[in-house]
Amino acid sequence: MQDSLTAFAALAILLAAAVFSAVLILALGPWLARYAVAKPNARSSHKAPTPQGGGIAVIGATLIVSGTVLFIFGRANGDLWPPLVILAAVLLIAGVGVMADRRPIAPAPRLVLQTLAVAAVLATLPPELRLLPILPWWGERILLLVGAVWFVNLVNFMDGIDWLTVAEVVPIAATIAVIGLFGKMQPAAIVVSLALCGATIGFAFFNRPIAKLFLGDVGSLPIGLLLGWLLLVLAGNGGRAAAILLPLYYLADSTITLLRRVVNREPVWRAHRSHFYQRATDRGFTVLEIVARVFIVNVALAGLALATIFVPSRMTDIAAISAGAVLVASLLVVFARGPRRS
Repeated sequence: MQDSLTAFAALAILLAAAVFSAVLILALGPWLARYAVAKPNARSSHKAPTPQGGGIAVIGATLIVSGTVLFIFGRANGDLWPPLVILAAVLLIAGVGVMADRRPIAPAPRLVLQTLAVAAVLATLPPELRLLPILPWWGERILLLVGAVWFVNLVNFMDGIDWLTVAEVVPIAATIAVIGLFGKMQPAAIVVSLALCGATIGFAFFNRPIAKLFLGDVGSLPIGLLLGWLLLVLAGNGGRAAAILLPLYYLADSTITLLRRVVNREPVWRAHRSHFYQRATDRGFTVLEIVARVFIVNVALAGLALATIFVPSRMTDIAAISAGAVLVASLLVVFARGPRRS
């Protein structure tokens, strides 16, 4: 493991973020219940008005805990510019989420603000970081911008039932932290992944079915931005296959749903209930049955991602991605068919 960040320190960061997130939720609870209530509609998965905005606590705990650790121990490599830019980008996109939680925002300004936040995060990546060297540098950066904006939005789209975001974020963030602790990632990424994982765990108690609190766009959008950054850093450090495997369920569900809506000439920017997990609830799966299956698949994807890191070879990458694709495809088929009740 990295000498600069011991297992004990990692556990302390995880626990501190979890406790801080839970404390913030308890403190903000009365205010959220008064001013930030999500009312059910035809596209909702909940049936009673429920406070939203738990993302304020998750993102707040993530930024404060990780920022404090990086500041105290000087893990920014003496350059404060990248973490400050990422902080500003996260706050910008969280602000977009706050506005969206209060009232709908037109697609164009929402997309412009998201693109600015993503572009700022991409600007912090080292110029020598190349994921697709067959493209010119500027072409690769444009492709990364488009992909990262899509990733931010798909995380937001997938935050539709209790615990689903928890079942996605915790395995991804925990796996990235483990990879980093074995010397495969820089300390800043390890600290942020640990803090995000812990803060999400702190939120999980309040989001358990039937949820007493939702993340809201103020949580899902910046979580998507942070996860996207962590996955880009992972890919840039030789973990391309792992960066594909970890979010593979979210990528598959959202992308296939988008393509299906495009083919059917449906407005892709409008809220809907076309995702596989939403269709699964309509076909009779309970929320816990859906979330349990997603979590199990994500843990399996995490194991495959770790294999590509610790047993690096082209054959390992091909085998792991193939196995991951089969797992995710099987889950989507199960969701599309519905449960087989005896």
